[in-house]
Amino acid sequence: MKKGQLTIIPTPLDEIHPLEGVAKALLLKACEDAAASIFIIEDLRPGRRRWLQWGLPREQVEDFELLNEHNYRQQTLRLLQFLQLGKNLYLMSDGGLPAFCDPGRELIAACHEQNIKVTATPFQNSVVLALALSGFPHHRFVFEGFIPVKTEQRVAALQSINRQKSAVILMDTPYRLKNLLLLIKDIAPSRRLFLAMGLNCPDETLLLGNAQKVIKNIGHFKREFILILAPVC
Repeated sequence: MKKGQLTIIPTPLDEIHPLEGVAKALLLKACEDAAASIFIIEDLRPGRRRWLQWGLPREQVEDFELLNEHNYRQQTLRLLQFLQLGKNLYLMSDGGLPAFCDPGRELIAACHEQNIKVTATPFQNSVVLALALSGFPHHRFVFEGFIPVKTEQRVAALQSINRQKSAVILMDTPYRLKNLLLLIKDIAPSRRLFLAMGLNCPDETLLLGNAQKVIKNIGHFKREFILILAPVC
């Protein structure tokens, strides 16, 4: 049986602005196939209120699944069962980006473990979106951004970065991606990585594993990317 897909739906921070257009169109289409769609919100009252304000079908509001700080342990297992049965899940929060510093992170991490596809509707910050899609613990994280270009300085920077215990976010130009991964392979061969390429694009690719595994699974290196080093327990 084909597994379902988890899509996180960024929502307005307030209750005034409309839902982003691609997200609304996706939810409307999912409502047409309600038997194969599970809609997940954080809290019942604000979730229903926002859903109706966005002009989404009223008949769906009785069937929402809740995922929040009070029930995420048992709900993560329940929602994974839906995904294994081929149902598609749509995860929203009370406002902002689901899975960024909220219990949706646990669900995304579990999806990655079970090779279930995770994606998101459009979001304007690639760094934060990549962090949410990684499923990595990120109550603390370090944004290192672009590291030096010259090899000696680049190696020294990565050695210093590898000593960080928190999740670390790296960026670079597309043509330096392979070089970056090869250096990490030498410096931190066992550290888990999350590579997000082409976020919100038709060819979006999300890869998890150590550097060697990630390199092996890349077909085309020269793409826009965000690379995250997992926190060290």
